[in-house]
Amino acid sequence: MSIELTQWQDSWTRDFEELAELIRGAAGPSVVRVDHIGSTSVPGMTAKDVIDVQVIVRRLPDQQLEDGLLAAGFTRSPGAHELRDHVPESWEGDPSAWDKRVFRPPADTRPGNVHVRIAGRPNERYALLFREFLTADPRTRAAWALFKQRLAAAVGDLNPYGQIKDPASDVLMAAAERWASETGWHPPAETPPGY
Repeated sequence: MSIELTQWQDSWTRDFEELAELIRGAAGPSVVRVDHIGSTSVPGMTAKDVIDVQVIVRRLPDQQLEDGLLAAGFTRSPGAHELRDHVPESWEGDPSAWDKRVFRPPADTRPGNVHVRIAGRPNERYALLFREFLTADPRTRAAWALFKQRLAAAVGDLNPYGQIKDPASDVLMAAAERWASETGWHPPAETPPGY
């Protein structure tokens, strides 16, 4: 599958909100929080035109959430890589802390990836820190966009693109962790009003 990157679109924020509303309606009370993540959540970032959503729950598997999403037309994304995030080389804990589930939106909606993760786990933090750091640091954002463009042009296929991008993301995230320490950033502990 070829990789098509595009400049950031204002419509991605609205597209996320529409998808988040659909998720909240389908998944019910098991949802702790729904976040816009990935490159489409970073204003100014070059990205694939696919909305990444993080759904935070208290446990996995969560049958109520899965049944609700499936009934609303979402589909499970196949493959072992959809059950656990990339575990950074520096991680010293139990790899199961990076477990997740991935769903695709209904066929009549825009392309997206719905990553279901457990509240307080490192993969929740990783996704949010990625977004916040790149939003706050325009020089790093520009460098990361250039890296992605050159990588997509060099490999041309999604599988090797992801295999190369994962360890590069770990390097980026080491800088993000330093930024978080310097600024006092941490993921939200409570559900925002209206969720």
